[in-house]
Amino acid sequence: MVFSELTRERARQIIARYPEGRSRSALLPLLHLVQSEEGFVSPDGVAFCAEVLGITKAQVGAVATFYTMYKRKPTGDWLVSVCTNTMCGVLGGDKAYEALSEYLGVGHDETTADGKITLEHAECLAACDYAPVMTVNYEFFDQVNDDTALKLVKQLQAGERPQPSRGTRLCTLKEMAVQLAGFADDRGDDVIADGPAGAPTLAGNRLAERFAISVPGFDPETPIAKKEDAAKKNDAPPPSAPKAASDGKPAGDGPLPQKEAKA
Repeated sequence: MVFSELTRERARQIIARYPEGRSRSALLPLLHLVQSEEGFVSPDGVAFCAEVLGITKAQVGAVATFYTMYKRKPTGDWLVSVCTNTMCGVLGGDKAYEALSEYLGVGHDETTADGKITLEHAECLAACDYAPVMTVNYEFFDQVNDDTALKLVKQLQAGERPQPSRGTRLCTLKEMAVQLAGFADDRGDDVIADGPAGAPTLAGNRLAERFAISVPGFDPETPIAKKEDAAKKNDAPPPSAPKAASDGKPAGDGPLPQKEAKA
């Protein structure tokens, strides 16, 4: 595939963000960039990243296959991820995933025949306080069940963009990839989320207030003392480094008793 001039210009902008000699650090956003044009990271996308960074395709591929956000085969406009880890799973995440899989006719990491929706089960979406959760292109829908999950997917099929429980309004996977590459959302300020954190997120803070629990006072301007400075202040010699463990015993053990020499 020949990438568009817009993608090539954006690639140059991404690389320019990094100091000279450090351009390889631009690989992660570049992978998002090629995904924003193709919808996944193809062999052509890997070759493009290797070309603009002056590294090998093997080096690019090693990174692209490590992170699950980089898709290695065509992915739908809507990536539906259902958390099936312990907390979400027992609270209804497993049932929600099974209902979606049966309705869409696809399994994990598979895309519907029309190419619109890709379904996956996620090991953890880091939102246990709102379990069970699912995301659509990484935007959260909280406390779902099989019925609400099906309703959301049917809205996507009908061309609607349901409002996430938290975060900004939905955009397609390609649109999301542009943002992950480091470029602003061009839909305007009206799509930016606002408002306070939800009640489950604040539950710990409220319990701390109720029971007057607080951490010791801390002045952020206080310099962090080094160990050797503290030792000198207490007129104590600096701690000596522990002796290396021998090959015959694990670290931290006392000396092994010496065997008596036979007469």
